[in-house]
Amino acid sequence: MKSPRSSERHALAAASSATVSEALASGPALATAESKAPRKLKYFMDGAWHESKTSQYLPVTNSSTGKVMAEAPSCTLEEVNAAVECADAAFPAWRDTPITQRVQVMFRYKGILEQHIEELAVLLSTEMGKTLAEARGDVIKAIEVVELACAVPVTMQGRSMMNVSTGYDTVSYREPLGVFVGIAPFNFPAMIPLGWMIPLAITTGNTFVLKAASYVPQTAMRMTELLMEAGLPRGVVNLVTASRHESEPLLKHPKVKGVTFVGSKKVGLHVYKTAAAEGKRVQALTEAKNHALVLRDAPIMATAERVINSAFGCAGERCMALPAICVEEAIADELVAAIVELAKQRKMGPAWEPTTELGPMVTDELRQSVRGWIDKGIEEGASLVLDGRDATVPGYEGGFFLGPVVFDHVSSDMRIGIDEIFGPVLSIKRVKNFEEGLLDMNSSEFANGSSIFTLNGAYAREFSRRTDSGMVGVNVGIPVPMSAFPFCGHKNSFFGDLHVMGTDGIAFFTETKAVTSHWFDEEALKGTKVGTWEGTISRS
Repeated sequence: MKSPRSSERHALAAASSATVSEALASGPALATAESKAPRKLKYFMDGAWHESKTSQYLPVTNSSTGKVMAEAPSCTLEEVNAAVECADAAFPAWRDTPITQRVQVMFRYKGILEQHIEELAVLLSTEMGKTLAEARGDVIKAIEVVELACAVPVTMQGRSMMNVSTGYDTVSYREPLGVFVGIAPFNFPAMIPLGWMIPLAITTGNTFVLKAASYVPQTAMRMTELLMEAGLPRGVVNLVTASRHESEPLLKHPKVKGVTFVGSKKVGLHVYKTAAAEGKRVQALTEAKNHALVLRDAPIMATAERVINSAFGCAGERCMALPAICVEEAIADELVAAIVELAKQRKMGPAWEPTTELGPMVTDELRQSVRGWIDKGIEEGASLVLDGRDATVPGYEGGFFLGPVVFDHVSSDMRIGIDEIFGPVLSIKRVKNFEEGLLDMNSSEFANGSSIFTLNGAYAREFSRRTDSGMVGVNVGIPVPMSAFPFCGHKNSFFGDLHVMGTDGIAFFTETKAVTSHWFDEEALKGTKVGTWEGTISRS
């Protein structure tokens, strides 16, 4: 798709994609230009947009300007429950829809999304703050899982075996369960709700209620709208925005079969314990403090480039960011100097401008939280070698910008090197050798991702074998697997048994049914007595 010129892109951003939503009379009512009053968004149920009866609305801001674009409803408890009832009512017909027809919806959806990548990227970057390139990647990663969903006729297949015992055959099937709930975070408005969550859930035959992130709901709203254009029946996917109070009953609702969640450890653990106690399936992806180990043979500039990209990409607002590195003392000075120099070159600007390399944070509240962590690092005695707190973007002084921050000489007991900060802050720990670095990394309560930078294959193999993390990079700063593989965090980065994406994703949204059959032969028709195990034991 041809990209719009800069002036057109700016107009799109200012209007928050109003050019594509205003023509939709019953559509999600995406935000109009900031010069107008913020527009009240709606919730989506049974194939239509509805105005909430709530009196509470949450602001949706343009992160680059700080101005309110829209207001998302904190849907009432009755509205949230109605969305579940709607999904439950749609389940029988959708479950019984042939899998080839369900997949055709995904095929059409993939094509529609590819036609709207630029529009979605501008909308996403405007409300969330990702750079345009990062926003495009967010959408493309969602499309990647849609492509995986198109393979469900293969990946959802069961197994069969003839003559498991004399005259007995067994076939297993994977079947959908019913209504699933997705509780999405703000940091990946496309990839997580309309990638990790919905495509596999509905293509395997389930129905869905999405609680979109209230900070950034418009991307998910627009992508849901496009999903309906692909021919999805009414009621299969429903979308609400709500506070924690109205969302809590979703974890216990008797018609909800499973919950998929991405967010903080505290909330994720609560979601896991509450929903699992009700007998529901749960996958809760939570926090991280990913580390990289840089050995003395690592190429300095190639490594520094990857560290910079991993630490400051998406303004550090991702669970696969690289907020800490352990570097061998022998090259520490040289590597730190290279990192600081490259970090200074990162161009800050409004998120939707193509040349911007570091956009704003999603809200001022999060920016202030990160500032507090920077103050904490100074108090703890770490060396602040690059301070981005005073960074500004001319013409966008109201935006939630924070420049790159680099701490050196971070010790293993400093909280800035232990806790998730979720901002553009890099902590550098100096270690004597491989063993000391690996020990420090594995001491974390989190184990989402880890990386090693080296030219030594033996160390790379040993690291891959011994690191606690579920996703490992060898000279790769962001070791996020393609959608055919699971996104598999370990330790307190994940609560549950089956991860998102890959074969785990298919298994999470389905359950196995095993059918054993036996056809009567002449002897059986005589009424011959059968034993306790009725012939299913193959030896006496």
